[in-house]
Amino acid sequence: MVETMVFALTSNVELVNEICDYLNLEPGKISVKHFADGEILVEPEETVRGKKIYIVQSTCNPVTERLMELLVAVDAMKRASAREITCVVPYYGYARQDRKARPRQPITAKLVADLLDAAGANRVVTIDLHAAQIQGFFNFPTDDLTCIPMMAQYFRTSSLDLSQVVVVSPDHGGTTRARKLAESLGVPLAIIDKRRPRPNVCEATNVIGDVKDKDVIVVDDICDTGGSLVAGCNILKENGAKDIYTAITHGVFSKNAGEIIQNSPIKKMVITNTIPLSEEFKNTCNKVTVLSVGWMLSKIIAAISNHTPVSQVYSLFEEHE
Repeated sequence: MVETMVFALTSNVELVNEICDYLNLEPGKISVKHFADGEILVEPEETVRGKKIYIVQSTCNPVTERLMELLVAVDAMKRASAREITCVVPYYGYARQDRKARPRQPITAKLVADLLDAAGANRVVTIDLHAAQIQGFFNFPTDDLTCIPMMAQYFRTSSLDLSQVVVVSPDHGGTTRARKLAESLGVPLAIIDKRRPRPNVCEATNVIGDVKDKDVIVVDDICDTGGSLVAGCNILKENGAKDIYTAITHGVFSKNAGEIIQNSPIKKMVITNTIPLSEEFKNTCNKVTVLSVGWMLSKIIAAISNHTPVSQVYSLFEEHE
C-alpha cells in the first residue's frame, strides 16, 4: 500500500478519513477551488508520480459541480504522471438517465462514463448502481459494489423477529436487489405493483405477496423526494403490514423529503453514508440510521491495490462488527 494514495474532493471528506484510518494511510493533500465565475481548479498538493490514485467523490447535489470537480481532478492526476487513477464514486449521479424512456431523451449515464474515460480514469468503483447494466457504459474496468450484505448483517443483529419479516421490493425493477436481501435473511419476498406517470410522481396500486400482520423491510437503491417510497409504504399499511423498515443505499433527500419521511408510516430508515446527510434533513427527520461504507471501501481499495479478488470482501461481513 506504500504506492497507494486516497484523495477526497468535497462530497465525502469524512468518509475518506474513515477509509484512510482503516488503511493506515494519511488522506492525500489536495486543493479544490471554486472561482467567482463558477470555474473549478483542483490541484494535488503532493507528488503523485508513479502512484496508484483513488479519488473519492459522490456526484450528489450539486451534481454537476461534483462531477466537474471529479473530471478536473482526474485530469490533474493524469498530467502529474499518476500510474493508475481509480474514481471511487459511491453515488453515481445521472444513473437514472440510463435509457431513452421517451423520444429525444439523452442517455446521460453513458455520457458521464465517456467523460471519465476522456479525462483519463483507469477504473471506476461504484455502489449499487441504479441499473447494473450501466457497467457496460464504461470502456475500462468497473466494480459495482452492493450494500445488501451490510444491510443483511444489520437486520440479522437487530431486535427484529425474522420469522415475522417480509422483504418488499418497491417496484418490479428492484426485485433482484430485494430478493438478495430476502435470501440472505431467509425470509419471504413481496413486490409493490406501481406505475410512475411522470418523474418524482408514483402511484402504487397493489401488493404481490402476503404482508398482513408482518413486519416489512422495503429495499431500494435511491430515496430522492421520498414520495415514491412513502406511497408504497402507505399501500403496505393498507394491506395489513405492521412495522415498516426501509433499507436504502443512497439518501438523495431532495426538496422536503425529511418532512415526508418523518410524517410517513416508516418506523426506521436504514441508509448508508454514500451521500452525507444535510443539516436540514437531520433537523426534520429523526427516523434515520446511517451505516458507513468506509470499511467496505477500504477493503475494496486494498484488494485492487494488492491484485486480490474484490468479491471476497462480502464474505468478511459476518466477521466484521
